[in-house]
Amino acid sequence: MVYAIAAIVIAFAVAIDRVRTKRTKLLLLAGLAVLLAVAPRLGGSDASVNALVDIGIYVVLALGLNVVVGFAGLLDLGYAAFFAIGAYTYAMLASPQFGLHLPFWVLLFLAAALASLFGIVLGAPTLRLRGDYLAIVTLGFGEIVPQVFQNLTKYTGGPNGIGALDVPTFFGIPFGQSALPYYYVTLAAIALTLLLTNNLRASRLGRAWMAIREDQLAAAHAGIDTTRSKLAAFALGASFSGFAGVIFAAKLSLVSPDLFQFQVSVLVVSMLVLGGMGNIPGVVVGAVLLGLLNGTVLPQLDTIATDVLHVHADLTQASFLIYGVILVGLMLFRPEGLLPDRERRAEMHAAPNEVV
Repeated sequence: MVYAIAAIVIAFAVAIDRVRTKRTKLLLLAGLAVLLAVAPRLGGSDASVNALVDIGIYVVLALGLNVVVGFAGLLDLGYAAFFAIGAYTYAMLASPQFGLHLPFWVLLFLAAALASLFGIVLGAPTLRLRGDYLAIVTLGFGEIVPQVFQNLTKYTGGPNGIGALDVPTFFGIPFGQSALPYYYVTLAAIALTLLLTNNLRASRLGRAWMAIREDQLAAAHAGIDTTRSKLAAFALGASFSGFAGVIFAAKLSLVSPDLFQFQVSVLVVSMLVLGGMGNIPGVVVGAVLLGLLNGTVLPQLDTIATDVLHVHADLTQASFLIYGVILVGLMLFRPEGLLPDRERRAEMHAAPNEVV
């Protein structure tokens, strides 16, 4: 079921990217929403639904990072830090840790606001930097946050994390152990994220981000407040990550620093590069493909190697190698990504002609 739904999502994303009329796009989106809503009811195990929830969380993360990297052109290598902030917000405020037990639905938006605040705190002193310098600073922030959670043992449980998190309820009905309620919450989160990012892209702020991405100096001379615009991108991107972190923590009923290491940021950035930075359908395609690879294919590599290739090898730690091969191949043969936006496609294909 997981592979079938992933194929359906990719097919619809490609179709939505190809059509030009708004009405046709809305019809395709409505059809996809109906299919995704009824898909779990047509069969499939709870494990399959759980895998789909994980992929959906990656879609939200990738769409959030696309605001920062794809729209505004700011390379953020520490995005997992905001994911951790959202997850720990739920863990600390909806568990026996402090005895507060705040509702899941309140914490969704509280965590998004808190992650956004940390995005502003990080961005305010650093967004005057550009390129590699900004990437290094965000990388450092991404490494610091899990270490802080690991060392604040009194409040975060240290390396063991926080367990026994509250089970979310909907009008007094607990979610229980099934992954199905989290599936529908994740679908709603994706729909909200798509709506917001699409509207942002077409807004005045979105056009400012595009201008900064293409040429920051020219954007500044055109009257755009580049620092404030970049700060808004960081804050909004962080808020989506915090939102996803709450769903992730509630589903697992456990958080620990090991869940938010550097490889999470690498994976989400890879989704953008694979799908096509700046293009919303492309980002969805990249997130679904790598989420599927990370959640269902990689854990079975040893079995595939033994049963299909008749090779006995330990491939459980080969994820970075596989991501690296994918990205190198992509940069060589399709540097604009699988489904780039029209502007980036034109830029990448015009570059060789300009050099000649």
